[in-house]
Amino acid sequence: MNQTHKPKLVISTGAGMSAESGISTFRDSGGLWEQHNVMDVASADGFARNPELVHRFYNARRHDLVKAQPNAGHRAIVDLEKDFDVYVITQNVDDLHERAGSSHVTHLHGELMKVRTIDPPYRVYALSPDNLDTTPESRDADGRLLRPHIVFFQEAVPEIETAIEIVREADIFVVIGTSMAVYPAASLINFVRPGVPVYYIDPRPAPTPAGVKVIAKTASEGLAELSRELRSILSQPPL
Repeated sequence: MNQTHKPKLVISTGAGMSAESGISTFRDSGGLWEQHNVMDVASADGFARNPELVHRFYNARRHDLVKAQPNAGHRAIVDLEKDFDVYVITQNVDDLHERAGSSHVTHLHGELMKVRTIDPPYRVYALSPDNLDTTPESRDADGRLLRPHIVFFQEAVPEIETAIEIVREADIFVVIGTSMAVYPAASLINFVRPGVPVYYIDPRPAPTPAGVKVIAKTASEGLAELSRELRSILSQPPL
């Protein structure tokens, strides 16, 4: 890692990254998310069956999000940009990485603060904190119906190929706050080049492949430890 250019540090984050900011997750609650069955509010079938419920659900999530703040872990990732070329790939739909100041963020599962047209599916619009609510009747200026810009269960993950290419170029790969069981995000580790250091930060780490260094701490605590270790390695004289 003793190079004239900044090493490329790729960080894959999951729900545990935002937990310290008070953002709820359904992974530890038996398939419930804010007392709703996940498949009712976060699946393509659920949206087709009851779009009003889905719009109301994501309206409430946005109101929660605008009151939340980036935590020390988000800020630690931004601080690493001083010494590394940092790319974040996140399963989270919140905008806390961006609000903390991260320069390069790829969202695998969509973005809560955006909506998109149903047809065509690629016209995306940002919402503002004073304009958070949508309904099944919400339309864009051309009259096209809108939906949350969320990748529902049963839908393809459009950004996965972009994420794979970013991981292929990593000099260091870090996974934070995820069960390592949500695909296709969990498969990203398989695209890390041989010999590239891999770290996994989670207070309750899942089983990992051989060679992965596990830091069994919260996102903020683990990133503080990781930052010290990476900067120590970076400061070592070349062999």
